[in-house]
Amino acid sequence: MYEWTPATLNTSPTLSRNSTSSTTVYPSRDYRCKGWKDSFSSTEWSDAFRVTVSQPPEPVLTVSPSWLSPGDSVTLSCEVEHPSAGWRFYWYKTVPKPPDNSYINELLPGSTNGTEQDSYIVHGPTHTAGYVCRAGRGDPVFYTDYSKPKIVWSGDVHSAVTLTVSPDRLQHFTSDSVSLSCEGNSTEWRVGRSDGGYLRYCDYLMRNTRYTCDITSSQQSDAVYWCESGSGEFSNAVNITKQNADIILVSPVHPVTEAHSVTLGCKLRRGEFLSNVLFYQNDKLIQNDTRGKMNISAVSKTDEGFYKCKYSGKQSPQSWLSVMVSRPDSSSSPLLVIVGLVCGFALIILLLLLCHYRRSNGQSSLKAPIRMKLRSILLPTLKKNPSTLHIPRSSLKTSLKRRDVMNQWRALFTLMSRYNQLKMPI
Repeated sequence: MYEWTPATLNTSPTLSRNSTSSTTVYPSRDYRCKGWKDSFSSTEWSDAFRVTVSQPPEPVLTVSPSWLSPGDSVTLSCEVEHPSAGWRFYWYKTVPKPPDNSYINELLPGSTNGTEQDSYIVHGPTHTAGYVCRAGRGDPVFYTDYSKPKIVWSGDVHSAVTLTVSPDRLQHFTSDSVSLSCEGNSTEWRVGRSDGGYLRYCDYLMRNTRYTCDITSSQQSDAVYWCESGSGEFSNAVNITKQNADIILVSPVHPVTEAHSVTLGCKLRRGEFLSNVLFYQNDKLIQNDTRGKMNISAVSKTDEGFYKCKYSGKQSPQSWLSVMVSRPDSSSSPLLVIVGLVCGFALIILLLLLCHYRRSNGQSSLKAPIRMKLRSILLPTLKKNPSTLHIPRSSLKTSLKRRDVMNQWRALFTLMSRYNQLKMPI
């Protein structure tokens, strides 16, 4: 039997006297213990010791890449503050649950029992998504806290939820009011914002009116915005900047589809669109004339990059112009497949008919001359002396009756050779 007491007391009150060596104590205090052999004899009190209870560590999750291109895979890495052997890592996708600004975590495939590796690859994600991780070890398992969620951004506007921005441009002046709205098949929405790794929502930073959030702050900012639906989906993400500048670049919010046109402009704080503007792509001058706008009539992947404009010595910040590979219309795909199959079958039948026609025509055109030649040359001699060539008459008739054109030519060649050997005039 064991007895526990705070270290400041040598006698009662005791915390417990029981047959096990463990008890419940308060953290960050000093305690002593002793053992009892029976009701009359015991050991001395132990030296004082302090009970400390540490909070579970919080791992740090990193993602790469943070912005998706088509076909990209995402690598998740989970780091524990004091790494040691025995940790297993658990990987989750975060599913938003508006309107209470919370998430639920769903295990990713293959991580039910954890992984020995501290990294995990998500193959081929196409839409914006959030991820968390945690680690565990021992039996029973001691788990760390969940990491803070990390969002992997996608500009893909083909997701079920779409974020729209008004005015429709990436750069805005600090005096501008910017309206963000969510569109899609959901009854619950929230607009999220990330700057410097912190996740916040419209309720805290912006005026929320149903599905619309207005950014009214007059402070300079550079943040990523997105929509989250009540059904657990993320929208495309948009990097919006509010600039305390005299000039901004006017460029589209969403990626431009290949072969489509796009127009870039330059705007002053007082609201004027400018002329005689210089436009740069990746710091290289690409237009220098009297026009105030730059138009690309059919964009391609080579047009993707950072753009900025310059006017009268003043230069705008730069923004990324994303070019998206065009996708075939899924609604027309079944029709195209059916048309392709019909055309393929028709072509095959046509080729078969053509081959049959050519073969039949070739046999009929060759068979008559061959037989006439054979009869005119060979039959008179064979009638006089059929044993001369040592060819039975039945074999000759069989050869002459063969329908195969090549065999008839071969028969003619053989008979001509035999006649040459016998020096018979032809």
